[in-house]
Amino acid sequence: MRAHQLNEEVLVADGPLVELVADDIAELKERALGNARRRIRICAHPDADASVHEMLIVHTRGAYVRPHKHLGKSESVHVLEGEADVVLFDDAGGVDAVVPIGAYDSGRRFFYRLDAPVFHTFLIGGEFLVMHEVTKGPFRREDTVFAPWSPAEDDAAAADAFQRELAATIGSRA
Repeated sequence: MRAHQLNEEVLVADGPLVELVADDIAELKERALGNARRRIRICAHPDADASVHEMLIVHTRGAYVRPHKHLGKSESVHVLEGEADVVLFDDAGGVDAVVPIGAYDSGRRFFYRLDAPVFHTFLIGGEFLVMHEVTKGPFRREDTVFAPWSPAEDDAAAADAFQRELAATIGSRA
């Protein structure tokens, strides 16, 4: 894997041809286990200004993805390994839908596309969730809105409690 590191959670592939093999995924998993938020991504797009953002993302069990929505962008996800429940919320924090996702042979949905500004999160099942995500660029922090009723990512105790309560509410298998 030819890439440079932006921070402990983000790598950017070098060069016009991006290729990944199983050993690269294993390395990403190790890196995810070794950082505070227990996740990592490698961006196949060259920079934040690219018109298409394509990433391979690894989340570990227990990783907290704060409920958020994207303004003016769609999000497509193809699951390569693992399972999760994608939880969609209304603006007040009520659960609108649960999409069980997993690898192709899991019997769950292996692909989804969300084309609306809807709050959503992932409840990760198994040891890892490895997914390929595509969204529209450029990346602008203000295009991602975090749910005001959800705990901040730096409050680990509140995030853990939120995930446990949400899993119990929806009867999550993930």
